[in-house]
Formats: sequence, structure tokens, C-alpha cells
Amino acid sequence: MSNNPTQKFPPEVWKLFDKYVHGAISRREFIDGAGAFAVAGMSGAAILDALNPKFAEAQQIAPTDARIKAEYVEIPVPGYGKLRGYLVKPASAKGKLPTVLVVHENRGLNSHIEDVARRVALENFIAFAPDALFPLGGYPGDEDKARELFQKLDQAKTREDFVAAAAYLKKLPGGSGKVGVTGFCYGGGVANFLATKVADLAAAVPFYGTPPAPEEAGNIKAPLLLQFAETDERINAAWPASEEALKKAGVKYTAYIYPGTQHGFNNDTTPRYNKEAADLAWKRTIEFFKENLRAS
Repeated sequence: MSNNPTQKFPPEVWKLFDKYVHGAISRREFIDGAGAFAVAGMSGAAILDALNPKFAEAQQIAPTDARIKAEYVEIPVPGYGKLRGYLVKPASAKGKLPTVLVVHENRGLNSHIEDVARRVALENFIAFAPDALFPLGGYPGDEDKARELFQKLDQAKTREDFVAAAAYLKKLPGGSGKVGVTGFCYGGGVANFLATKVADLAAAVPFYGTPPAPEEAGNIKAPLLLQFAETDERINAAWPASEEALKKAGVKYTAYIYPGTQHGFNNDTTPRYNKEAADLAWKRTIEFFKENLRAS
């Protein structure tokens, strides 16, 4: 049986949800708009509840899993203060390991992204997942409140936070000095941004993130693995011009568009999750990191 969520909700509902998630419409506007479709007799509020993440149900690796060592750390950000994040290492780590920066969606460091960081660590990497909301008190434990807080961030400062996070991993004791980055939605855009700003970045894997700006393509030295959803008009519209610029700049990249998927297909806490596509994309991600972050 297909797990494609579009079998349950019409395209118009998904477009409304994408606008809601990214702050273009309010919660009330989504509920009113979605309610007009009366999907399976569901109210707009019931549709929103069905679409919101179910973190506990999707957790793959417990925070107390004996195979990992996890802690929250704070690091200095020159000129800006401090950044807090979730640092995860394999418990049986031997020697220096490559590092991976894990960048959340536009809600801050929730339990899903912490789980993703643990998944990365179990592949024999050191993973670090910062919380962009730390200057505003951190992820509040509620997705709606998190979205509201996210719109209050100074994005120039936030970008500097992620640059500082990459620098922290570069010099991390126990790290090999090789740094990769992966991110999802907003975090995918950050992964692309870091590829244009961090000259010694070793690899970047953005999931359905805003593609690199064409004028910045020449700054990219790291190989890219770009993961796109098939149904994602907002993100995919920018890809043709970006791809042309990457080709002209001689950037090493591979891009995949996963058939039958929505924006957010890798997030297994929501109905947008597509297991077949997510498993394949994750397999490619880990293989890409193992290829490009190995010691030279």
C-alpha cells in the first residue's frame, strides 16, 4: 500500500499547509481554508492535527541508547554571543571521526532533529545539531510557538551561528577535521548557504532547501548532493537557474528528485513522510558522507 499522503488530502490542502508551515498564513487561515475541502468529513482543525508531527511515534533511537553519547553544549559565536546544540558521538568511537552538522527545519531543534543527529552518529560520525532559536530561549516544545519565534530571528546573526558551528566541528577534539552538513527545508537552505561561505566544507546534503543562489555558485568548493521532492513548487522553481550556474562554475553535484513525494518527505513524524523515498535518500546521504568525509 502506498504511503503517499496525497491519497488522503487533496493538493490544495498541502499547498495551504506549506504556506502555514513557512509563515505565509496564520493557523486560523489554514483551518478556515482546509475546512472548505471537508476531507473525509474532517474539520480544518482536525486536518491540522493530522498533519502536525508525532515525535514519540517516529523516534528511531532513544536518547539513552547505549550505542551513543549525547550532550548539549554551548559554543561561542564571535561578535554574537553563544550557540547551543546537541552533540552526539558513537559510544565505541575509536580514533578521530568525521563530523556532520545537522540543521533543523524552521522550528528549531525539536526531538525529531535530535533523533536524526543520533542516526548520523550511529553511522560512525560525530553529529552536531544547533538550535537557531537559542538566542530567543530555545525550541519551546510547541511547533506553533516555534514557528512564531522563528520569524523573530535575526537571520544575518543566525547564519553566523551556523558558520560558527561548522568552525567548531572543524576544530573539535575527537573530530578528523572533515566537516559535512545536512539540513531539511530551512536547514537545506542553510546547508547550501554554508557551501557558499565555508571554503573548507567537505560535503553538503540539502534536503528540499532553497538551492544555491546562482551568483554564489562560484564560491562552492564542496561536492553537493541535493535532494528534492517532486511536488514542491516553491523550492523547485529556483533549481533550473541554480543548476545552470553550478554547471558553469564546475561544481561537483548530484541532484535527485523523488517521484510521488511532498516537501518534507524525509520527516517521519508527519504524513508527508514517504518511507521508500526517505530510505533511499538517507542511504545516499550516508554513502555520500562516507565517500567525501573519509580521511585523505
